[in-house]
Amino acid sequence: MQHISRFLEQYPDVRYIFTGGKGGVGKTVCAAVMAYEFARRGQKTLLASLNPVHSLSSIFDQNLGGGQIQPVSGVDNLYAVEVDASDVVARYRENIAVRVREFLRYADIPVDAKPFIDIAVTNPAFEESAMFDKMVDIMLTEGPNYDKLIFDTAAVANAVRLIGLSKIYGLWLARMIESRKEALSLRVQLAFRREKIMEEVKKDPMLADLISMDERFKAVKQRLVDPQQTAFFFVTLPLMLPISVVTRFIQMVRAYDIPVGGVLVNGVIRGEEAARATEDEYLQNKFTEQAQYMRIIQEQLGDLVRGYLPLYNRELQGLESVKQAADDLFNPDQEWALTLVS
Repeated sequence: MQHISRFLEQYPDVRYIFTGGKGGVGKTVCAAVMAYEFARRGQKTLLASLNPVHSLSSIFDQNLGGGQIQPVSGVDNLYAVEVDASDVVARYRENIAVRVREFLRYADIPVDAKPFIDIAVTNPAFEESAMFDKMVDIMLTEGPNYDKLIFDTAAVANAVRLIGLSKIYGLWLARMIESRKEALSLRVQLAFRREKIMEEVKKDPMLADLISMDERFKAVKQRLVDPQQTAFFFVTLPLMLPISVVTRFIQMVRAYDIPVGGVLVNGVIRGEEAARATEDEYLQNKFTEQAQYMRIIQEQLGDLVRGYLPLYNRELQGLESVKQAADDLFNPDQEWALTLVS
């Protein structure tokens, strides 16, 4: 196992970190713990929750809602934002509406724009597209202001679609730009003004908008596929379903050329705690069960495992508990967990 501390030493320039996994496995906890550790090391860090169900406020025991970046009290260098999905989607819907109306107006198509807008904003991937656009915005506008950006994504299927859009988005933009150029060329030719083609192309506001989007996308994609800059960490519990989900979706993320940073295993029962609770039959059974799943994790994920977080006796809440979790995760001596896979 290459521990997360060693991994980060090997990739010191990684700036964009994503956490993903099945719902309820502790993605937000791991994102918060990593962000806390980077800030503790003196690196200015932004923790952004793209998860529709936010829990950063609960973990840090302070109000981080409102959709605005704000400092985390009690931790130097750490800032957080819980992205307001409804606000992002509403603004994205309006932007799409403006583009559709502009396209119909510029093409001299005398039809009601509303049906076209409704089709554009009710497709199944619309909300993920909106969140992807917000992620792009954070990376480009806020990225230069921070040493590390940690993104807490939604459940793994949504996270893969979200990041996978980086590939689909580029193909769509390239085709839209080409189609727009062809439409403009045809329009000018029909007007017998061939010498004006490039002049018209350059003046077209929708094409200028598409080219601007394409430039933003390319700038982000360059970062997303660079293992020196980006790492996606999957979080799992020592249970069969989360392990299966992580194994399957690691392959999907790699198909999009997104660098996999590794796997973090959350909620592991310490051997000494199980030994002390000899009369607790439930704990003993869970400990035995976890040992079996830990060996499966080692067999299926092997060198991708980067570290373990123990099962705590209470919910992670407040700076002291986050600090304790950071101490546990970033301690390279994790023999307490490794004994379960031997």
